Amino acid sequence: MDADTSDDRSTRGNMPEMSNLTSYLQEHRSRFLNEFVDLLRIPSISALPEHAADVQRAAEWVASRLTTAGIERVQILPTGGHPVVYGEWLHAPDKPTILIYGHFDVQPVDPVDQWTSPPFEPAIRGDRIYARGASDMKGNLLMPIIAAEALLRTRGSLPVNLKFFLEGQEEIGSPQIPSFLREQRDRFAGDLVISADGGQYSDDQPALSISCRGLAGVQIDVRGAQTDLHSGMYGGVVPNAIHALVEILGSMRSADGTIRIEGFYDDVIPLSEADRAQIAAVPFDEAQYKRDAGVDTLVGEPGYTPMERVGGRPSLDVNGIWGGFEGAGIKTVLPHEAHAKITCRLVPNQDPDRVIELIAAHVAAHTPAGVTATTIPLPGKARPYLMPADHPGNAAARAVLEELYGKTPYVIRGGATIPVMDLFLTTLGAHTVTFGFGLPDERYHAPDEFFRLASFERGQTAYCMLLDRLGAR
Repeated sequence: MDADTSDDRSTRGNMPEMSNLTSYLQEHRSRFLNEFVDLLRIPSISALPEHAADVQRAAEWVASRLTTAGIERVQILPTGGHPVVYGEWLHAPDKPTILIYGHFDVQPVDPVDQWTSPPFEPAIRGDRIYARGASDMKGNLLMPIIAAEALLRTRGSLPVNLKFFLEGQEEIGSPQIPSFLREQRDRFAGDLVISADGGQYSDDQPALSISCRGLAGVQIDVRGAQTDLHSGMYGGVVPNAIHALVEILGSMRSADGTIRIEGFYDDVIPLSEADRAQIAAVPFDEAQYKRDAGVDTLVGEPGYTPMERVGGRPSLDVNGIWGGFEGAGIKTVLPHEAHAKITCRLVPNQDPDRVIELIAAHVAAHTPAGVTATTIPLPGKARPYLMPADHPGNAAARAVLEELYGKTPYVIRGGATIPVMDLFLTTLGAHTVTFGFGLPDERYHAPDEFFRLASFERGQTAYCMLLDRLGAR
């Protein structure tokens, strides 16, 4: 989309009347909620092979729902893994083409005994609906579909050209999507992507997320003797694989939290004073943050605030480590192998392949004598993404959120990873505006995940307003 320097208030004055849309959404409120419940009943867990058929069933449900809404040429497209659902409505000459992104797969439910009600038997308690996928992101997925239906039924047309890219493998890192999107570039081409996979700062405070961190991971395998050995006969003489692994891992970070892998920070774009002011403008309750995490101390790279570390600086974390004897009691063994998994969250301009190379070189340079260490890249790598805060798509989303909430949105830099955002930019040449309505306390990826029914309804109205505003620009 071209930059728009006009006063956004003039656009608001030309916005089509919302009353018919509001009436339609209210009239069909019960149906939309029942559809939400139906979708939540499908255990579309992409990580577990035994649920592959359920992911396919969710794709079929979503495809049917797009057709019901009036979207055309709806197809379930194979990817070599879990599918993508596509649909389009392209009857708005001289208007932008907007691609709506979302995913219908969900996380596993373990530990299942910590759920108050079964994770795939949606339960409404008070103003919340509880189920796996409620907040992440089946509620958010339905909002733009419902908005498209409301616009088509009340006006007979949409204010923009619309395409949908709804996938079934986001929760496992979208492994087939890069090659799939390159092959299908022309089908998905558009001016702007709107990701429904997102949230707001709080129930009464909106937010615009302009970035997400990338991801790179490795497994380190250390091997010494040909088998585990008696520690009484060999301890203190033969290299211990776990000791060696701990030494390698310890060399990667300094005591103050600085990452010591040579070259790791070389490509990092430093935070400007404006960047730091933008991050500082978002309220941060450090005491509550520590309570939520269950810790009494925060750590990390010196010279940066906690939120600067989360949104604007890279990280390196050991996610798992194993080897030797792990049973109850004692076994006087000298382990001959040890393993660890490491992931790094990356920031602009870091490249995941380059980071993996740097880690492998560091491991090779810091492997103690008497053992061998192998570094294996893990799947799921992703490049970081940063969108200009003043992009016209963000300006449209900001105006809608201000009108809905009566407050200016906070500008947020996200610490998590959404692989498709950089992929859409590099493959389609289109930036992605994050426009979702989940809230931070809704326990996504955890037992008792829930979504607020008020957010479900607010998001439907918000998408009608956003599509109108994008069509008026």
